[in-house]
Amino acid sequence: MLLFNGVYSNAQQRPQYTQYIFNNFLLNPALSGIENYTDFKAGYRKQWAGINDAPQTTFAAVHWSLGDKYLWKNPLSQPDKNDDPRSDDYTQNYTASPAHHGVGAIVFYDKAGPLSTVNASLTYAYHLQLAGTLNLSVGVAAGIKRVNLNNRDLVLETENDPALRNTIVGQTKPDLAMGVWLYGAQFFAGASVQQILPQKLAFTTDNIYALGKEVPHVFVTAGYKLYVDDEISFIPSFMLKYVKPAPLSFDANVKMSFRDRFWVGGSYRHKDSYAAMAGFNFSKLVNLTYSYDLTTSELKSYSNGSHEIVLGLQLNNVYQAIRSTRMW
Repeated sequence: MLLFNGVYSNAQQRPQYTQYIFNNFLLNPALSGIENYTDFKAGYRKQWAGINDAPQTTFAAVHWSLGDKYLWKNPLSQPDKNDDPRSDDYTQNYTASPAHHGVGAIVFYDKAGPLSTVNASLTYAYHLQLAGTLNLSVGVAAGIKRVNLNNRDLVLETENDPALRNTIVGQTKPDLAMGVWLYGAQFFAGASVQQILPQKLAFTTDNIYALGKEVPHVFVTAGYKLYVDDEISFIPSFMLKYVKPAPLSFDANVKMSFRDRFWVGGSYRHKDSYAAMAGFNFSKLVNLTYSYDLTTSELKSYSNGSHEIVLGLQLNNVYQAIRSTRMW
């Protein structure tokens, strides 16, 4: 039990995502209500396929702005049906959104070996208009989580080990996250902290072994959108992640979009993996994305890589456009 708690407390305790670059709302509540539509996404991630009891994550997230007005008022804010409101011409005439509120919700189920976590949070953000082309949003997510330990999945040298008599098989904890997000027509930058509240995480009532705890997760990201022409856009971005006492993690990402219907991308996570991503916008309502991570760490001898698939719905899509995502 001591070894188990030690390993868990020194590792990442939140789910890992590859496609966060197209759904930063999962990591930063400041994105609540950033779009002109209700943004719903549901996904599944199978990490390190081929390794028994490797992490698996299922999630659903939704957010929207409060009020029924267009968030961006400029000459191109009401294009003809199926026109692209995110073209290069749009960025040249871009004006920042007026100040507004956004809300949302996130639910995920994460399982790794004998541990499983159910987390449900409500989010809120306020978007401030800084200047003609800049917005700054500040957001918070508050919720609860249920962490469970399945005794039957533990492999012991001695059956019916008396240490299990004091096992805590389930515990409920509050959860809090905060973030900021700066954005304009062609760039974004943000920072967030998850698991702000210090929480003891022990699976035994014996204080000698009750050493586990939850630690904050810090994320810093930025990206910039470049246009090859009106039909092809190119977005490089990066992500820094810090979870004490693990080493600082660095991701480099790139996405290329073709005629607003199809996009491909790639990602590199330092000393961990390479990833290939692709997505298709079926209509103004539905899009589907998939990513595959090729492991480069010492786990590569045992892992067949990681798979992640995400279904997106653009509800109340006021632009009636195939791709109405504001930037990414």
